[in-house]
Amino acid sequence: MKKLKIAVQKSGRLHDESLSLLKDCGINIDNGRDQLKASATNFPLEIYYLRNGDIPQYLKDGVVDCAIIGENILIEKGEGTSIADRLGFSKCRVSLAIPNSFKYESIEDLNGKRIATSYPETLRDYLKQKGIEAELHIISGSVEIAPNIGLADAICDIVSSGSTLFKNNLKEVEVILKSEAVLAVSPNISDNENIILNKLRFRIQSVLQGRDSRYVLLNAPNDKIEDIIKILPGMKSPTLLPLAEEGWSSLHSVVNKDTFWEVIDELKLAGAEGILVCPIEKMIV
Repeated sequence: MKKLKIAVQKSGRLHDESLSLLKDCGINIDNGRDQLKASATNFPLEIYYLRNGDIPQYLKDGVVDCAIIGENILIEKGEGTSIADRLGFSKCRVSLAIPNSFKYESIEDLNGKRIATSYPETLRDYLKQKGIEAELHIISGSVEIAPNIGLADAICDIVSSGSTLFKNNLKEVEVILKSEAVLAVSPNISDNENIILNKLRFRIQSVLQGRDSRYVLLNAPNDKIEDIIKILPGMKSPTLLPLAEEGWSSLHSVVNKDTFWEVIDELKLAGAEGILVCPIEKMIV
């Protein structure tokens, strides 16, 4: 039986969140300790655990059919590889940062400067767009230390919370790109594997839609229902059920988690009472 080959990061936060997503998709992985390859027991899927920086080449060569990978790595090394879905976790940004003592007013201040980075292609493209010429020092790790040891005047690296920059007396001055985990697809994927991929994508999208939504149940007097329905359109329209108490109804609907509190405030003003909010495991539309 054909299996879809998917690559995930060998270790780290992206590894954990990737496996958590697959688990939420109902996929059980027979994974022993320190294995580099494992199979799902209930879905035609084979998982390859790879170094993050190696995954784009495996995709381009067709060794794996797809991968859960940081968009920043894909942009840097995965030319020709397409993104099927954005997954909403492992968010970060690729940014330029300088020492706190550097008097910085604009990107022009980096003309002729030395910049240490693990993202040379991304940085070259950005500097070219801005018309800046700089000397690049390519470093595979611990880029933040470069200004402190006199190797560079600035750095270009990934930033999440900014705490690492702070500890190294650096400040972020330019955001080159924003990144998150994505499902990337090999340009060499076969038709058979693409069928399996679409089944996997259906599950992933259902999980992600559930994560992004909240199920809301509320009670309302019947004369307020029309106003409340305008606030709660739901997936198509809210579910409406009569309560035992005459003149009252219960409404059930779905709210996006990013606008949840604003919607709740509107519902209360419109006359909603007894509002109950539940997480959604999966949502299929």
